[in-house]
Amino acid sequence: MPTSFITFRLHGTIPAATGRELQAERHRAYAAGTEHRRAQKQFFAAFDAVLDRAPIGPRYFDSEKMAEALAGEILMLEETGFAVLGFAILPNHVHLVVLLPETSNLSFAKAIDLLHLRTGTACRRLVRPKLPPEAEFWQVGWHEYEAQDEAELTRLLAYVRGNARAAGLPARFQEWPYVNE
Repeated sequence: MPTSFITFRLHGTIPAATGRELQAERHRAYAAGTEHRRAQKQFFAAFDAVLDRAPIGPRYFDSEKMAEALAGEILMLEETGFAVLGFAILPNHVHLVVLLPETSNLSFAKAIDLLHLRTGTACRRLVRPKLPPEAEFWQVGWHEYEAQDEAELTRLLAYVRGNARAAGLPARFQEWPYVNE
């Protein structure tokens, strides 16, 4: 299994009109003949730029308690056989770089679904007074991008390490416990 770069975002963090425009741009890129991986990269860059600006929605991971709960759940992946190569927790989203060895009997998608569920459950407990029981915590699904080689993996890890700084976030988002290398 290749190494994957994954992004989870909090529910309601991208305006609906912006989401539709990002999807339309990706479809235009495909229609113009842009290679699939390149179109994916362009889509993600625009998508992540919107998350970094945080125009709307919750910013639960401004709370250290929430960020630590999320980091703990991410690190628990290693107990299931994943290698967590890096992650960054930003106020409204998280980036992970993970590897599931080919020798593993785990289903990658099911394990990431379980992480999505576990982190949402753990974090919901901490925001219960602010969040009605029927409200979503994470946006359904996640963005995944597979590293094709070591050079691309190096670029992805550098992106994860530098994302908080590039987004103009305070120093505490640029170091552990918010960034793991």
